[in-house]
Amino acid sequence: MANDSIELSLMDPEEREMLEYIFNAIPAADRNGLTHDDILFVLDLMDDYLEEQGLLKVDEKTGEMEYLDGDVDETEQLNYVLEAARDEKRNITSVQIQLIQDAELQYGIAKGYYEE
Repeated sequence: MANDSIELSLMDPEEREMLEYIFNAIPAADRNGLTHDDILFVLDLMDDYLEEQGLLKVDEKTGEMEYLDGDVDETEQLNYVLEAARDEKRNITSVQIQLIQDAELQYGIAKGYYEE
């Protein structure tokens, strides 16, 4: 975690909990080189994708987000994130992105945000 530029102690407790959950859900072999910053980068891109698809509304004044009902094409989302990661010269693999997507979904189900 020494490579991370974020300060975990400054994060919202729920956001920190989600980040740790996702990081720890990724098998050690697949986590090689992956940082907390990378995970946040992927999560932000996942939200960007949802916003572009009309499945997420962000209040520009408050920053509050409202997730809307609808189907997410996970393969399309994965490709969107992978392309953006490559554009940013991030060394994130498609496997790592998929694992982050899966862990975020499992976290959301565990918290009652999503239905199975």
